[in-house]
Amino acid sequence: MSVPSGAMTVAEFRALAEFRHQIRIFLNGSEEAARHANLEPQQYMLMLALRGLPAGVEPSIREVAERMQLRHHSVVELADRLEKRLLLRRERASADRRQVILHLTPRGERILTKLAKQRISELRTSAPALVRALTVVIKSTQGNKGERR
Repeated sequence: MSVPSGAMTVAEFRALAEFRHQIRIFLNGSEEAARHANLEPQQYMLMLALRGLPAGVEPSIREVAERMQLRHHSVVELADRLEKRLLLRRERASADRRQVILHLTPRGERILTKLAKQRISELRTSAPALVRALTVVIKSTQGNKGERR
C-alpha cells in the first residue's frame, strides 16, 4: 500500500525517534561530563564552540552565539562566568573596538581538552548506534514505503 504524498510512515517516525534518542544519550553524557568537571553544560558547549570554530572565523561573541544557536546576551553571561573562573579571557578586536574576541586561557584549554578526549572516546563506543539510527532515517525516507498509521 502506498503512502500519500507528504504522509509519514510509522517506520519513519520510529527511525527519527531512535536517531533523536541516540543523540540525547550522547548529549546527556556530555552534560554529565561537564558537571563532573565543575562546569555548566552550556559553559562546556561555549568552550567547545570557541575552540572548534572553522579556520578563518574570528572568535567573537557573535560567532560563538551563532554556532551555539544562542542569543548574544546569553553568550555574554556564559563568558562572564567562564572569565570569573579564569577559563576564558576577552579582548577588543583591533579592527572594530566594539567587537569582543574570546580566547580560552591555558587552564580552559586543559579542561576542554580533557573533556573532549573523554567525549571522543565515548563516541568511539556510541557512534555505531548513532550511525545505524541515522542510516535507518535516511533509508526510511528514500522510498516512503512501509506501515502507516
